[in-house]
Amino acid sequence: MSSELGDFLRSRRAALTPAATGIRTYGASRRVPGLRREEVAQLAGVSVNYYTRIEQGESHQMSDSVLDALANALRLDETERLHLVRLARPAAVPRRPAGPETIRDSVLALAESTTDQAVIVVGRRTDLLGANRLGYALLGLRTDERPNMARQMFLEPAMRDLVVDWEREARNTVAYLRNASSDALDDPMLAELVGDLSIRSPEFARIWATHPVAECLHAVRDWDHPLVGRLTLNEESLRLPDDPGQRIIFNGAAPGSASAERLRLLASLVTSPPDGLVLPE
Repeated sequence: MSSELGDFLRSRRAALTPAATGIRTYGASRRVPGLRREEVAQLAGVSVNYYTRIEQGESHQMSDSVLDALANALRLDETERLHLVRLARPAAVPRRPAGPETIRDSVLALAESTTDQAVIVVGRRTDLLGANRLGYALLGLRTDERPNMARQMFLEPAMRDLVVDWEREARNTVAYLRNASSDALDDPMLAELVGDLSIRSPEFARIWATHPVAECLHAVRDWDHPLVGRLTLNEESLRLPDDPGQRIIFNGAAPGSASAERLRLLASLVTSPPDGLVLPE
């Protein structure tokens, strides 16, 4: 995990510029992207030697003040700050069960009882654990399918047609997995997923190397659905406190919008498909 910490810090200082942080430069050519180590150390108020040892994984038990100073120097948001703390203090991260995840009957019943929104339930490794019929229809899946959504995003060609801004959604997927990886240490199934995607998808490997981190709890997403056309949906993702890492995700359209009409059309096609139309079962 010390190498993860160093990689994360390097990725964040590479993403910053002296101008963005108020550091003055004097025209000398820069051989590194972003900030140098000594510039981060200066901003954080620590010695260059100490900061170098942190990046190299040789410094342990950083104080709260040092972690706060580094987070401020690197302009980290709240999710990135928490990620930094977990990487710096892996012993304090609670261990999650390593086996396959299951969905509680009451959670599935909640998803299935919602008829005007597409609802899916996703686990901490982005496995699809359940959904209502409209949720399956939105994703173009059969009701008996339980794919891993990260694999769907990067390895299923149809997702590139379904998701309008594929690059953004792909980055969001990686950012969520990065966040999950520091919140579920020593999870062999999660490590296997990341390794498999890194080998099979050059795009995943490229994005993973930049260390994006995000919670992805709400968003506005555009879909280009093969049955009903363009949908602009508001996504709200709610964590399930009794099932760490699991989320129930609601996708709904603004009332009175064209997307609301198309979502209702998709719902009607799911419940009563016209003659000749074959829908996933």
